[in-house]
Amino acid sequence: MRTQKCHGRVIAALVGCTALVLAVTGTGTASAQPGLRAFGPDRQVLPADDGWAADGTGTTGGAAADSAHVYTVTTWDQFKAALKDGGSAPKIIRVQGTIRADEPSCASFAVPGYDFATYLKTYDPAVWGRTKKLDGEPADSPEGLRRASAANQAAYVEANVPANTTIIGIGKDAGFQGANLVIKGVDNVIVRNLRFQSALDCFPQWDPTDTAVGNWNSEYDDVTIYGGTHVWMDHNTFTDGDHPDSSLPSYYGRIYEQHDGEMDIVKGSDLITASWNVFADHDKTTLIGNSDGAATAAIDRGHLRVTLHHNLYTNVLERAPRVRFGKVDSYDNHFVAGGTDYVYSYGIGMESQIVAEHNAFTLPDGVQAGTILKKWKEAPITADDNYVNGVPTDLIAVHNAQVPSEILQSGAGWTPTLRTKVDPAQAVPGIVDHRAGAGHLC
Repeated sequence: MRTQKCHGRVIAALVGCTALVLAVTGTGTASAQPGLRAFGPDRQVLPADDGWAADGTGTTGGAAADSAHVYTVTTWDQFKAALKDGGSAPKIIRVQGTIRADEPSCASFAVPGYDFATYLKTYDPAVWGRTKKLDGEPADSPEGLRRASAANQAAYVEANVPANTTIIGIGKDAGFQGANLVIKGVDNVIVRNLRFQSALDCFPQWDPTDTAVGNWNSEYDDVTIYGGTHVWMDHNTFTDGDHPDSSLPSYYGRIYEQHDGEMDIVKGSDLITASWNVFADHDKTTLIGNSDGAATAAIDRGHLRVTLHHNLYTNVLERAPRVRFGKVDSYDNHFVAGGTDYVYSYGIGMESQIVAEHNAFTLPDGVQAGTILKKWKEAPITADDNYVNGVPTDLIAVHNAQVPSEILQSGAGWTPTLRTKVDPAQAVPGIVDHRAGAGHLC
């Protein structure tokens, strides 16, 4: 037997990655010869030292599942049933093809009496003003009917993932459209080789107090990690699919925003590794820590430890990620700004401790390197050995020179130790662009 290295992780195999054809199919592990077992990607666990999710007990997902708890699903109903079956017993859910959670129309979620034209007329800033929120509106008001309609959609498109679960796409084109996977308050989850497309909110809420001119706010990330621990997100692809922001209308002079994040990590989540993913064509990509407030701070301090490595961020405008409180290790990622709408990559928020090293940035003409970092609160950051358009660049120095109103301090105050192979920053585009995302597992 020899070991075969596949995109930075080591698996046992007979003859390279081709031995994975002996993988689990729902009837237990195959054995090629006495004492020798070949494991497919659905039984792989997070390697030792591979980011924060390897800390402590590590992350094994459903690797220990017996044959009764290995499922192959092709529909949304089958998927949700598999999640519920067996509670938190180890399970493996193999997703085949594209599973659609958006096939019911938005109209089918609307409660009787809800009418969007009436909503727009009632809360027009010229009528309602810009100083009063809508949250106190009664149940029979246009806002109350919107809330009830939104609750109907949430009950359908949200899927709660239990502890000790592996969800993995089979082949190159497996995934979800219009779904929101929620990893809430559970431990030990693996999500791999899936394409996530556009969780679209049918009923965004107007908030006249959000900025001086108001904003439309939406729900549904593709993946929400909400108090989850020991989570490994690997080789997934996230896009807005058929509903990019450019296709959305505007009302009250603001885009009718129907997307939230692609992968958000909030509410005391901890020990997360996101590796070899593609985050594409999106605005607010990843939020780590969702509020500066005292109640949230009490939950988040000492948590939100996240590793991001070998991910491709292409044509995403901001939050890659935006961080509050967490110790975030971000290395060997490639950031490709699609145009002058780019806002920033790293958002430096309340008590964040970001280490951003060995990353590569590709910026178009007209976008300055000083915008890569965005300061929201006073929090030092470590940013060493990063390359911009092939040139080694001190991100802190160039930020302070180009954005003197937001002077950043160097030194996050900690040194990451949970890393496997670290690739040279100048080699990252060639490595990550060809290996990240769904369809690139061995």
